[in-house]
Parts: sequence; structure tokens; C-alpha cells
Amino acid sequence: MVTKWEMLTTWNPVTASLISPILVYWVASGFFAFLHWLKSPFFEKYRIHSPEEFTKRNRVPHLAVFGAVVFQQVCEIVVGVALALFEGYPEPVNHQLQLLRYRAFFEKNFPAIIDALPFLPSLAYNYFVPLFQYILAFFIIDTWQYFWHRYLHYNKKLYNMIHAHHHRLQVPYAMGALYNHPFEGLILDTLGAGVAYLIAGLSANQAIVFFTLSTLKTVDDHCGYLFPYDPLQIFFANNARYHDLHHQPYGFQKNFSQPFFTFWDHVLGTYMAPKAESMIERKLKGTNTNEVKKVN
Repeated sequence: MVTKWEMLTTWNPVTASLISPILVYWVASGFFAFLHWLKSPFFEKYRIHSPEEFTKRNRVPHLAVFGAVVFQQVCEIVVGVALALFEGYPEPVNHQLQLLRYRAFFEKNFPAIIDALPFLPSLAYNYFVPLFQYILAFFIIDTWQYFWHRYLHYNKKLYNMIHAHHHRLQVPYAMGALYNHPFEGLILDTLGAGVAYLIAGLSANQAIVFFTLSTLKTVDDHCGYLFPYDPLQIFFANNARYHDLHHQPYGFQKNFSQPFFTFWDHVLGTYMAPKAESMIERKLKGTNTNEVKKVN
């Protein structure tokens, strides 16, 4: 029997789900910071905004951004530890028993199908159900963040008190992905991910994937680069191109969705087509590199 102290002081799925997102955040944001410092022509052509914009339009020192992000991550660990203590160490899963239960379910409800496809219970247990859980978790966190995010924009008092902190970075960059007021960080990011985890019924191992991917996705959405070979920007319409518009004055009341899909923006009429252009695209078109093309 694993004690709660051992659960929190050894490397296991529980501690990995708490630490891995933080490690990924700093590795990923460090990579993009290195590209920003490097200013290699090969990477510069994929910038959304010029270095001059980056300097002039962001009104928060890097040290303040760093401190705010670290504080939010400490809060995430505190909430995660509290949740882990409440839940306790997850019991070991008897995969063979679970497969037998799946097979019994199919034999009882779909006998003809199980005769034709005897491998179906194994597929359902190993792939279909976990995939459904991930999609459900994505949908829940997107729903949670969309409505809270939109409310913080529409309520002027709350916007000025809370969400305005994040929009001091008019030119998004990776390290500033979690630069928020502490209340926003707790409600939108920490609790949003926790609620999605609980409702979707994710295991500790699934939580590692979900929390880490959500964090990596948030960093990538704020990275400020439009890389054609970035898988996160290829597979998700809600990406750096999409989210950058939300940080611009003309997109301020649009593109509230984050971090995965654009569903709620489409349904509720807050969608703005992601036509922001990289620096090289604007230069080729002869437009001002200090502006992002406005879309209807």
C-alpha cells in the first residue's frame, strides 16, 4: 500500500502529472526564446510580428512575466497536491479483468458483432474508450475556458482588474503564455484542467498526457511563429495564427476559444478567420510589417 507521503515524494504517475507540464512549459518556451535571441533569417521569416513590435507593444518586463508564471505554476502544484491527497494513490489496474468485463458487455449486448469481430473488446478498451475520454476532456476544458474567458472580456470591471494583465502582452510570446492575474490562472487554467480531468475520468497516466499536451498547446499558441511544420499548428485550427488575432485591437472581442478547438467561437458568433500573416508574407505583399492584416 502506497502512503500519501510516498505518492507525493516519488516519481510515479501522480507526481509526473504535476511536474511534467511545468518541465514542458520551460523547455518549450526556452526553445522559442532561443529562436527569438538567435534571429536567424531561416526562422525570422516565420515570425508573426517584428522584433521592434515585440519590444514596443509589450508593456511588461520579462522578469515580471517570469515571476507571474512561476507563481501560477506553484499554485497549480498546490491544487494538484490537494487533489492527489483527496483522491489517494490510484489502485493498480487489472487489465485482464477489465478486458473480461468489456468482452462480457459486448457478448451480452452485441453478440452478433462480437462473433464477427472478436478483437473489438480489446480495441475498445485500449483505444476507443481512452480516445473518447481525451476528446471529452478537450471539449470540457475548451468549454470552461471559452465562457470564463469571454465573461472576463465582457465584464469591464473584471477585465480591468483581472484579464487586462494578460493583454499587456499585445505581441504574444511563449514564456508569456501563462502570464495572468493569479485569479485568472487559478480559475481558467488550473481549475479548468482539473474539472476536465475529473469529469472525463482520466487515469493518472492519461492525466500526464492531458496536462502536458494542454500546457504545450498553450505555449505553442503564444509562440509568435507560424511554422509550416509545427504539428500542433497543422492539426489544430486554434493555433498561434488564430490566437494572435485575439491579442490585436481589432480581434479583442473575437477568438475566445482555447486551447484546442474553435467550436464555441463558431457556434456563438465570435469567430474571426485566422488570416494573420508572418513577417515574410507581409513583406512579399508590400504591407507594413508592424501591422497584422485586418479581417472581417
